[in-house]
Amino acid sequence: MRNKTQDTAIIILFYFLTIFCCPPPSAFAEELVLTLDEAITLALRDNRSIRLQAQDVARIKAQLASDKSELWPTLTFAGTQQYDKGYYPADMSSTITQTSIRQYLYKGGSITNQIEKTKYDMQAAQAITTKARHEIILTVTKTFCATLLAQEYARLNKAIADNTQQHLEFISARYQKGLASENDILRLKNSLENVAVVYYESLDQISSLKAILRNALYLENDIALSLTGALAYEPRDFLYDESFLEALASRPEIKEFEARERSGIKAIEIAKADGRPTIHASWDYYSRSHILSTASKNWNDNMVIGVTFSWPVFDGWGTKAKVDQAITDLKQVQLLKEKTIKDIALELKQAYLILKGSMSRLQAVEAELVWYENSIKKVVAQYEKGEASQLDLSDAQIGRDISIFKKTQAVYDYLIAHADFLKATGGLQ
Repeated sequence: MRNKTQDTAIIILFYFLTIFCCPPPSAFAEELVLTLDEAITLALRDNRSIRLQAQDVARIKAQLASDKSELWPTLTFAGTQQYDKGYYPADMSSTITQTSIRQYLYKGGSITNQIEKTKYDMQAAQAITTKARHEIILTVTKTFCATLLAQEYARLNKAIADNTQQHLEFISARYQKGLASENDILRLKNSLENVAVVYYESLDQISSLKAILRNALYLENDIALSLTGALAYEPRDFLYDESFLEALASRPEIKEFEARERSGIKAIEIAKADGRPTIHASWDYYSRSHILSTASKNWNDNMVIGVTFSWPVFDGWGTKAKVDQAITDLKQVQLLKEKTIKDIALELKQAYLILKGSMSRLQAVEAELVWYENSIKKVVAQYEKGEASQLDLSDAQIGRDISIFKKTQAVYDYLIAHADFLKATGGLQ
């Protein structure tokens, strides 16, 4: 008769056979293998936010072309065909035409200031696009690295499950000889069940992270993602003061507010232009057919060349109100710029401290890994001499695998901290 513990062992064995022998449905789906750089390129290429922002930049470019058209003269032609019935002895028709050319010589400075304002508006829009790019790069980088870490975690759990199974088999053999208690077997079976739960959770985490990454890349759900690459790093020193100066020069948020500030200054000048004089030159050519007799007609042509000066002396303080509004808008932008600089300084300081902390943890886990590497070398030597068992060797390998994963996790923490730091300095490209 099988007891309850034997039934539990069979269930656990079937559980792992299901995991490792039966591929999930996604294994038969179309597979897309990506590196981190390829994932970032794909995310930037198909991102809807960036494409919408590109349309905004294109709209402002069209507005700039429209503003520049004010620098050119305008040419207008008008023609009228009249038919007189019952006024003359015979019904007659007459033609009137007018050709006009207008060229602004001075328009209160509104034309040049409007062109400059639109240029600054386009710079602000481009900065917003750069900010969106940085956010996408950061999101994809974090999700990609988190997926690689989850895959390493799943492999570690698999190795721990195999090692626990070996211990269970060893204790079961000792139990058959009366050298181990049933509690020892129950304890190991409980450990194996816990490892199985953790392993399944790690698989679910991988699936969830790939779903997030697939959504960021605008991929179909039936595409199976396979990520390649390793969590590696190149240590380097960072200086906070230099990084802060780099952030002031490179952060797209600051570039945006600087452009908006210059645009606000030009908006004030445009508002002031409504109270300034305007001067334009004109040339008009008129032609009109007139009646000479009931049977014939002739053309009467003349030209008018002139310069028109216009000055709005009083507009009910409308111009003053527009100027005050533009000044208020400029002050608001300046306040937001100051706030943004302070926020960036705080963000950079926090990112700097986290990065420094992750570098310190890396040094600690690397020292621990060296100890485990030396330990497993000793166990291997003992195993070759017959002084250590296969189980001892497996235990040593598990200890090293756990230490390797700790280092991988520390590298992951460093890479995420480094990405946040680069984003804080405006260095993500």
